[in-house]
Amino acid sequence: MKLFFDARYTRTDYHDGISRYSAELGNALAKLTPVTFLISEDGQKKWFPSDAEFIKIHAGTSIKEPWTARILNKYKPDVVYSPMQTIGTKGRKYKSVLTPQDMIYYRHPKAPGFLPLHVRIGWWFYHQTYIPQRLILKGGDLITTVSHASAKDLKDAGMTKLPIHVVYNAPQQFSKFPVTHEKIIKNIVFMGSFMPYKNSETLIKGMEWLPGRTLHLLSRIGAKRKAELEKMIPKDAQVIFHNGVSDVEYEKLLASNALLATASLDEGFGIPVAEAMAMGVPAVISDIPVFHEVGADGALYFNPHDPKDFAKQVQKLDDIAFRKDLIKKGHTQVNTFSWDASAKVLLDAIKSVL
Repeated sequence: MKLFFDARYTRTDYHDGISRYSAELGNALAKLTPVTFLISEDGQKKWFPSDAEFIKIHAGTSIKEPWTARILNKYKPDVVYSPMQTIGTKGRKYKSVLTPQDMIYYRHPKAPGFLPLHVRIGWWFYHQTYIPQRLILKGGDLITTVSHASAKDLKDAGMTKLPIHVVYNAPQQFSKFPVTHEKIIKNIVFMGSFMPYKNSETLIKGMEWLPGRTLHLLSRIGAKRKAELEKMIPKDAQVIFHNGVSDVEYEKLLASNALLATASLDEGFGIPVAEAMAMGVPAVISDIPVFHEVGADGALYFNPHDPKDFAKQVQKLDDIAFRKDLIKKGHTQVNTFSWDASAKVLLDAIKSVL
């Protein structure tokens, strides 16, 4: 089987969500079967096996993208997997595996600011109706996504008539710093963007009822958005904008008498939640279906529209016996996710359409 894996969404500096998903799944898959990786920059090679085969083509955001299949046909693959759904498939002479990660941007259609202007404009129009997505997914022989919650959303929207295979995300394994907890957890860590649906506002407002604790907002943030959020900080509350951290800094913060918090209104999976639970760090998270799929009984849940409820759940962790039991349940739950298991699910699904 000649299997191509679309690795063009891996970053060359540091991972974001889709970059890590691509790199981790691609490496796990390469342990099971020979894989040729599609890249758009030489720097992307560093994330994959040194002895792997690579084919360099245009970036996934290029205007050439609709004609990608015609470029790939000359290499005669049996199947092409993409961790996104937007790879061009018209005229293909191979089996295609497409991955709509979630339905978030239909509910929140604003595009990430780092994308080129023409992509952001097209993104907004694309997400005003289901029709373009339905047409694109007709270019797949196999559809995958990252959670059962996302699969249900896709089915409910009538995006495809094909079965949807869930190829789970999985946490990276942190091990550089031992996790420590004092009687009262003082640090609250949020790892996520500041797009409106991430709802960091609730976390900031909730600090009114959490004196003596510090909210750490880790991701990069623009000056305008930072100014908006700073106006919401309650009097005497401790809120730190880190404006981007490395994986090492992220792990060190989580290990330092901390809990992981997110008030997100929408997610495809929620990788920071799984990462925290894998470390033995308690997670206090939004009461939304996908987080229950990830966290089960190993996390605490709150109404994402109620800052006081967020604070109340954080305060429950002051009970040390309760906290230890929650951490144990979280660790058990997160062990159900692994890249090796996800790669096997993907490979079995691919074989089913060949």
